[in-house]
Amino acid sequence: LDYGGVSFAILEDRKFKSCATPMVPEGECVNGWFQAEDFDPVTQSDVPGAVLLDTRQLEFLRAWSTDWSTEMWMKCALSQTIFCNVATLPPGAKSGSVLPGLATLPPGEYAEGQVLAADTDSNGWPRSGRDRAVRELQLTGAFHIAGDQHLGSLVRYGVDRQDDAGFAFCVPSIANTWPRRWFPPMDGEDRAEGDPRYTGRFEDGFGNKVRVLAVSNPRKTGVPPEALHDRAPGYGIVRFDKQAQEVVVECWPRWADPTSEDAEQYDGWPRRLAPFQSPARGHALPTVELRGLSDPVVEVWRSDSSGARELVEVRRVHGSTIELELLAPGSYDLHVRPADEPEGRWLEGLSTGQQTRHTLEF
Repeated sequence: LDYGGVSFAILEDRKFKSCATPMVPEGECVNGWFQAEDFDPVTQSDVPGAVLLDTRQLEFLRAWSTDWSTEMWMKCALSQTIFCNVATLPPGAKSGSVLPGLATLPPGEYAEGQVLAADTDSNGWPRSGRDRAVRELQLTGAFHIAGDQHLGSLVRYGVDRQDDAGFAFCVPSIANTWPRRWFPPMDGEDRAEGDPRYTGRFEDGFGNKVRVLAVSNPRKTGVPPEALHDRAPGYGIVRFDKQAQEVVVECWPRWADPTSEDAEQYDGWPRRLAPFQSPARGHALPTVELRGLSDPVVEVWRSDSSGARELVEVRRVHGSTIELELLAPGSYDLHVRPADEPEGRWLEGLSTGQQTRHTLEF
């Protein structure tokens, strides 16, 4: 769906996903939850052959990443739920069936001693399939919007290392009868000063790398009826800033009136995010000046030892100056083309760290 300068990839991430019950028999999986004693989902659940998105879906995402038109400036994926498992359970719980009966805490209190959930109904499983899907989304810096986990959460994916992939927003449920929560037993690493201990860098219950930016945990609100409002119901609003190529994410409680001057969002929101900016980046390519072309699509390719090219990322650039920071050092080739044409000009052998400026004529 192309609308308003943003191209949306609409993904069915349930019907083609593997089922853990037959794929991981030693885990004794029932309704998405491993029941076998001493079974470790991090080291034992990621089995060969298990998929999140199937081959056709991955091929669709690869074709989508290079499919631009004059009007398109940003990319976004829509699916049923995010590609990680941001949830915790009380120790000893064998499934999420305990969630509706858990006590709701007052603001400022923390549920100590919780354990990381490993729910295969989440799209944190299977981990290898999740990584393949996240890599395809990262090619274009695509933002990911989803729901289903009931818990409002804003995260940044990691694959090979933390923060090397894109952002995802799980909107809260408008009426939450399944109040998941996120109270990890360890403090998040590398979180901003003053941010809650449940934010920062983590590995979820399947070992997926994820930076948690904000979560709308259930809290006592004093807003009647408590059975509705204490379970963190609400909705999300996402605004795409095409000029800055940034995303503004809002997460509103159900009872809030966004038009009111004193209206407050859930703690941690709003956030302005730049998908192609990351602490994992920092390897700058030389600046390229274009003559005869502006607002191009730029494909970044890396060659291996055999000379085969691998597509690293694709983005739309404002103006006629290309300045890129990449995730890894090395030598890269750029394919620069008009947004509505498949062919353009190549600039080969650009190495990160070089100070030389280049000019490309069209």
